[in-house]
Amino acid sequence: MRIFKFGGASVKDAEGVKNVARILEMVGHSDTLIIISAMGKTTNALEVVVRNYFEKKNFQESIDVVKNFHYEIIRDLFSNENHPVYWKVDGLFAELISFLERNKSPKHSFVYDQVVSFGELISTTIISQYLNDCGIKNTWLDVRNLIKTDSNFRDAAVNWEDTQENIVNNVNKSLLNITQGFMGSDSNFFTTTLGREGSDYTAAIFAYCLDAESVTIWKDVPGVLNADPRYFEKTELLHKIPYTEAIELAFYGASVIHPKTLQPLQRKEIPLFVKSFINPTSSGSSVCNVTELEPKVSCFILKKGQVLISLSSLDFSFIVEENISYIFKLLHDAKMKVSVIQNSAISFSVCVDNKFDTLSDLLEKLKARFKVSVFENVDLYTVRHATEQSIKEIESNKEVLLKQVLQNTVQLVVLG
Repeated sequence: MRIFKFGGASVKDAEGVKNVARILEMVGHSDTLIIISAMGKTTNALEVVVRNYFEKKNFQESIDVVKNFHYEIIRDLFSNENHPVYWKVDGLFAELISFLERNKSPKHSFVYDQVVSFGELISTTIISQYLNDCGIKNTWLDVRNLIKTDSNFRDAAVNWEDTQENIVNNVNKSLLNITQGFMGSDSNFFTTTLGREGSDYTAAIFAYCLDAESVTIWKDVPGVLNADPRYFEKTELLHKIPYTEAIELAFYGASVIHPKTLQPLQRKEIPLFVKSFINPTSSGSSVCNVTELEPKVSCFILKKGQVLISLSSLDFSFIVEENISYIFKLLHDAKMKVSVIQNSAISFSVCVDNKFDTLSDLLEKLKARFKVSVFENVDLYTVRHATEQSIKEIESNKEVLLKQVLQNTVQLVVLG
C-alpha cells in the first residue's frame, strides 16, 4: 500500500483539487491512502477565529471568511447547487459554531485543537466528494477514530498500541482511502493536533501501522533542496538522502520534512519520496536506506524569529549540573524548543523558539536566579557539511551573536 500526502499549497483552490485528481489518474490510486491538509491558509484563518473567541470579538465574522473561501472552491468544483457536498460542509461549520457557543473551557490549547482541526475535516470532505464525482471512488475516514493520543493539546503524543490496532482493523487496503492530516483524538475523544505541519507525521504513522511500501509527500518544490530558495540562491536538488541525514536536517528545522516524520519510517525502512505536484513525473527526492547524501553538498537551514537567551550566575559560581537541570526544567515547562546550547563555567546560552508565547514568564523565573540578557527576533543558520566558503558567505555583513562548530554541523545566531 502507498501513502500520499497533499499539503495545503497543493489544494489551495479549485484548480489544485483538480490537479490532485489528475495526479491520481497519472500515477494510479489503487491500494492507496491519501492524507490531506487544510486548504491553503485555512489553519491561519482558523487561528484568527480562536484569537477572536478569546478576545471576545465577533468570531462569526472570522468564521464567515473561512466559509466563503471554501464555498468559492465548492462552486468552482460542483455545478449542481444541490450537491450533497453543500450540506456536508454546512454541517461541519454548524458543528464548529456550536462548539464555540457551548464551550466552557478557558484553556487556549484545548480550544485551538477543537477549532483548527475543522480545516482538515472540511478539505477532505470536499476533495473526497469531488474525486467520487470524477469516477475516482474513495472511502472517507475520520482520522480521530484511528490515531489516538494523549491530551497534550497542540503537540500530542501518539498512543502507538491503540493507533496501530485501530488502523489495522479499520483501513481496507484494497480501496482508495482519504483522511485528515495533523490530528487525532485523546481517550475522551476530544480532538488533538500533532503540531504544525503534522500532516507529514500522520502519513508516517499510517505507513508504519500498515507496513506501507512507500510514502510520497507532494510539494510545490521539485523535491528536497539543499536550502530554502526563498532565502538562498543557487539551490540544488538532493536526489538521495540517508535516513540519518534527513533526521538531522529535520531536527535542525528543514521545512520540507516534519521532524517526527522520519523516525517511524526508518524503523521499517519505508522510503519517503518528496515530489512536485506541479511536475508529478519528475524524479524528486527519496529518503531511503543509502549510506551517503547524493549529491554531497552543504545543506543550509534558516530559522527566523528565534530568541537567544544568555545566562550568567549572579555570584560568579559555576553553572553546573544543578543549575543546568533547573534551566531545562523551566524550558520544558515553557514548551520552548531548544535549537542551540552553549555553555562555559559561569555562562549558559540557549537559542529557542517561542512559538507558545511563554517567553515573558520564563524570563521572570530565570531572573530570580541568574543575570539574563535576551536577543529577540534573531536568525539561526544551520549548515550541514559546511565549507569555509559557505560559512564566510553567511557571516558576511551580519553581526554574529553565537557560533558553534561541531564535526558535521555549524550553527550561527545572527541579528535578524
